[in-house]
Amino acid sequence: MEEREFFNETTEQRQHTLVCPRCGQAADYSVTWVVRRKRDQLPRGADERDRARFAKAQSYMVRRDDKLACANIRCRKPFEITTLQSLAFLME
Repeated sequence: MEEREFFNETTEQRQHTLVCPRCGQAADYSVTWVVRRKRDQLPRGADERDRARFAKAQSYMVRRDDKLACANIRCRKPFEITTLQSLAFLME
């Protein structure tokens, strides 16, 4: 059984305050995250190994965006997101 069958997957936009490394101006950017929430029940057809993996599984988010364009009209240069984690576990 694949890991994807243990989770419900959605995409979300979250607001983060980031600083452009070229112009130094801080602004709020919406960053796209893939959110994988653990299902309530184990899917059908699971064996003992799948049950053990499902018990250890946690809900988490993976950042989809790697680059953003600066919000400053004079700059508008693309920059990489280095201050945000690329993987974050959810506490629910």
